[in-house]
Amino acid sequence: MTRKALLVATLGGVLLMGCSPVQDLFAKPAAPYAVSPSTASWSKPPAGYLKTGMNLDGALIVGPPPAADSPRGKADRAAFEATRKLAGTPAWDKAIADADLSGAHGFKSFSCAAGVTISPQATPTLANLLLRLTDDAATLYQPAKAVFQRKRPPVGNTKPICVPREKWIETDGSYPSGHGLIGWSWALVISEIAPEHASAVLARGREFGDSRLICGVHYQSDIEAGRYLGSAMVSRLHQDPAFSADLDKAKAEVAASKLNGAPVGCPAG
Repeated sequence: MTRKALLVATLGGVLLMGCSPVQDLFAKPAAPYAVSPSTASWSKPPAGYLKTGMNLDGALIVGPPPAADSPRGKADRAAFEATRKLAGTPAWDKAIADADLSGAHGFKSFSCAAGVTISPQATPTLANLLLRLTDDAATLYQPAKAVFQRKRPPVGNTKPICVPREKWIETDGSYPSGHGLIGWSWALVISEIAPEHASAVLARGREFGDSRLICGVHYQSDIEAGRYLGSAMVSRLHQDPAFSADLDKAKAEVAASKLNGAPVGCPAG
């Protein structure tokens, strides 16, 4: 049999067996979706403000997540399935940036919303304060995750997510969302420091949490529970003298930073 005849016979057999169309046999594999860096690259944040024994009970505050077969649980799952279509879009790229809690990307996006540069160079007290909040956040969401042990949406499937599929995907609980908590608490603090831009800052805080839904590592109810805890945490922090002192310093820094003009590299409009 000639090579041409063999190819025709092979393709004919494939078609008769009802397999993929002929053109799929020669299609190039799809490029892998971009993902955020490994969590191993994250730096440990500075120690938070909340002291042992003074922490809030995150599990008690938010209550349990919705049952999988409840209307809310089904809506959570449907939202995960629907947002997988966003892989590779600009919203996906933003979710990758928002996955980073080191401050590099987060400070820039909140700077644009607040109309002032937030960075370790321009506003060192504020930058350090925000990073300390990420440590405080863990005192609320980690115990709650341990109580509820809700599986994350990508467990048991291979659908695209915007982070590497590392071990924590399987072992770290989904409810409540730490990113939802941190993004909202950052927004509350920054909106207090830059009240003239409060609406834009709070919208950025909401988007920061929503990025976790787009990313595919949290359900919508996880994110909303995180926001409840963010509000509770910031309220509690206002009773802490060290936090209040740093907040006053941060307000002075932001006022001085405004004299240097608006932050650079922000989207037009």
